[in-house]
Amino acid sequence: MPIKQSEASPAATPTKTKKKIQGIRQRQMRITEKLGSGDDHKSWKDWFWQMRHAIRTVEQFETLSGIKFSQQEKDKLLKVTEKFPLSITPYYLSLIDTENYKTDPIFTQAFPSIEELNMDRCDILDPLSEDKDSPVPGITHRYPDRVLFHISNTCAMYCRHCTRKRKVGDMDTIPGRSAIKKGIAYIKANPRVRDVLLSGGDPFLLSDEYIDWILGELGKIDHVEVIRIGTRTPVVMPYRITEDLIKVLKKHHPVWINTHFNHPRELTSSSKEALARLADAGIPLGNQSVLLAGVNDCPRIMKRLVHLLVANRVRPYYLYQCDLSEGLSHFRTPVGKGIEIIESLIGHTSGFSVPTYVIDAPGGGGKIPVMPYYLISLSTNKVVLRNYEGVITTYQEPDSYKQYFCDRKCSTCDLQLNLDGGAEYNSEGIFKLLSDFDETIALTPEHNERHIRRRKAKKQRGNFDI
Repeated sequence: MPIKQSEASPAATPTKTKKKIQGIRQRQMRITEKLGSGDDHKSWKDWFWQMRHAIRTVEQFETLSGIKFSQQEKDKLLKVTEKFPLSITPYYLSLIDTENYKTDPIFTQAFPSIEELNMDRCDILDPLSEDKDSPVPGITHRYPDRVLFHISNTCAMYCRHCTRKRKVGDMDTIPGRSAIKKGIAYIKANPRVRDVLLSGGDPFLLSDEYIDWILGELGKIDHVEVIRIGTRTPVVMPYRITEDLIKVLKKHHPVWINTHFNHPRELTSSSKEALARLADAGIPLGNQSVLLAGVNDCPRIMKRLVHLLVANRVRPYYLYQCDLSEGLSHFRTPVGKGIEIIESLIGHTSGFSVPTYVIDAPGGGGKIPVMPYYLISLSTNKVVLRNYEGVITTYQEPDSYKQYFCDRKCSTCDLQLNLDGGAEYNSEGIFKLLSDFDETIALTPEHNERHIRRRKAKKQRGNFDI
């Protein structure tokens, strides 16, 4: 059956793609000329040059892009940049479609909006309570076996949807070597930590030597099994992925890297080259997108994005609901939009191309998966399911199920639980209720009113004991 034009994948023709590439190249030439570097493409591909020439004022943006704003607009934009600074690499600036900039996803992510000053009552300075879950400066310890390690507050570009606007670009909070050492000491003193995520800011804005030192110190800790690095440099400054950086990373396997592509337009020839260098070095790559109104809140856009990612050896990892950070209300979509996008992917593309849609819970609750419902109902011996097409089916449960050989005494088990040195720790949360080796039967919020009354009543009764 032939595919209707409206249903076809939005693939560009070779001629159209060639024209787009030529347009970007021409914009790059104009930008380098205006910056006084002539048509020096060698300088353009130098990440230090990109950082030195980052666009930090509205006036500079106008000069380099050719986009002009009214004085009234500039006065309002000045108020925005006083609170949330502006910084765009020349590379990312060159990707903006200047003829249609008001609806351009690159412009929207990079350039300030007057709407950033509209604070909703639900906006929070630190929406994920990272500072509250910080036992030592730089460390956020939320999950039992892993920590977030803030090693940089500097970024190549200040993304307008950043959840850490309170920190990024703040020169007074850039962690020094002594702070990094305290974080490493904390990790060393906590043997439950097997996974360390290096974040920021952007860790790749540090020097190769500094990255090498941090990875080397973490590599000396026996219980650290894996190190992850979160970076947006392949998106906004792909020239940072140099051969020298690759040599450093290859010394410290296993290292995993998560990128942050939000739109297909960000996957340029330069970003693809950066991803290829990382993948060729044996580094597993994942991608964390944020669902953003006016940028990627469209099933066709997201499908095109995940297809381009897997074609470049990057697995879509998370699709984030936009956080409740200050000034992001204009980016937020209803949760139903995210569910719609996931529905458009599951069954309609490869399973490994479908990210997990999550809400990073306000208050530090961590990432909560929010996915479409496929389990319709269940009984004692049967479950009712539906697939992506709407087909409803059943799965027959076993009539009799026993965990043979298991006496549920994990501490003395010599049967299946032969983990070759694996350690058993106390369970937490919902897992605690499901575990046969834990006697807990209920979890109660700390400030539950009924239990507060119980405690008061018990205390009062105690006062009259003879």
